[in-house]
Amino acid sequence: MKRFEYNRATAPEQAAQSASVKDASFIAGGTNLLDLMKLEIETPVKLVDITRLALAQIEKTTDGGLRIGTLVTNSDLAAHPEVIANYPVLSRAILAGATGQLRNRATTGGNLLQRTRCYYFYQTDSACNKRNPGSGCPAINGENRSLAILGTSESCIAQHPSDMAVAVRLLDATVETLKRDGSTRTIAIKDFYCLPKDTPHIENVLESGELITHVVLPAPVSGMHTYDKVRDRASYAFALVSCAAVIKVEEGKITTARLAFGGIGTEPWRNEAAEALLTGTDGNENVIKQAADLLLKEAKGSGQNDFKMPLTRRLLKQVIQRALAGKGA
Repeated sequence: MKRFEYNRATAPEQAAQSASVKDASFIAGGTNLLDLMKLEIETPVKLVDITRLALAQIEKTTDGGLRIGTLVTNSDLAAHPEVIANYPVLSRAILAGATGQLRNRATTGGNLLQRTRCYYFYQTDSACNKRNPGSGCPAINGENRSLAILGTSESCIAQHPSDMAVAVRLLDATVETLKRDGSTRTIAIKDFYCLPKDTPHIENVLESGELITHVVLPAPVSGMHTYDKVRDRASYAFALVSCAAVIKVEEGKITTARLAFGGIGTEPWRNEAAEALLTGTDGNENVIKQAADLLLKEAKGSGQNDFKMPLTRRLLKQVIQRALAGKGA
């Protein structure tokens, strides 16, 4: 590992100011950053430790939602009574990711910022536009079985790895931040991530030194909450395709259809047009097919990952039919 300066922040404002220098990074749980530093994929000149900040609380909001501090661990968030009772899709998504030991350390803010597990990104003797802009993307014609089919570009097809972020996208969360000048802003999760286009190294809209302080969930949505994850192993594996869903059925008709997907997009993927098509229907096979067609309209396989398109269709059908049969939670 390369040498770096270490600074322990005692206040959010100090943390943002301290991390505003070029090539500085925040560190909390470190479950992704430390691995990247060991491989010299990430080489921060300064680490700003935010673990002592008072940002590990979960509070109810006045409109019935939840305000989650950036330092709340994945384990604590998944086990929180309000989350289990009102946002079970989030709890299930978190528990589907990583191991218990990692969830004990991984934080809410850090989970949203974790980086792709594309083979070439981690292989430092290989070209990678995300790691070294302009060097190329060997994954497009190489080992791409786990990589994205939606939101890709000629520069990058890396998939977004987070399970938690898929559920957060489904729930229409917002991200609260603190900038280095002391100002704050609120970012809708749908606007938080950047598609790769020709700048895949820019993954989100955060500015230098901008600190995620909270993730805010709106009031809960009723219906069947479920998180289905298709992967190579039963545990400790990233999704090939995953689906977070909140589906409400009344008198045989779908009245609420929210669907977000992981494993197939360069960011947590949601298609509101497909959801609108399903709403008000009986979820018959023809409607499900049309919804899948909308979802995958812009999908582009790269060879080894072509199977993700029919797999996504089957997963969508399974989730819808389970909700209609009243077999979900």
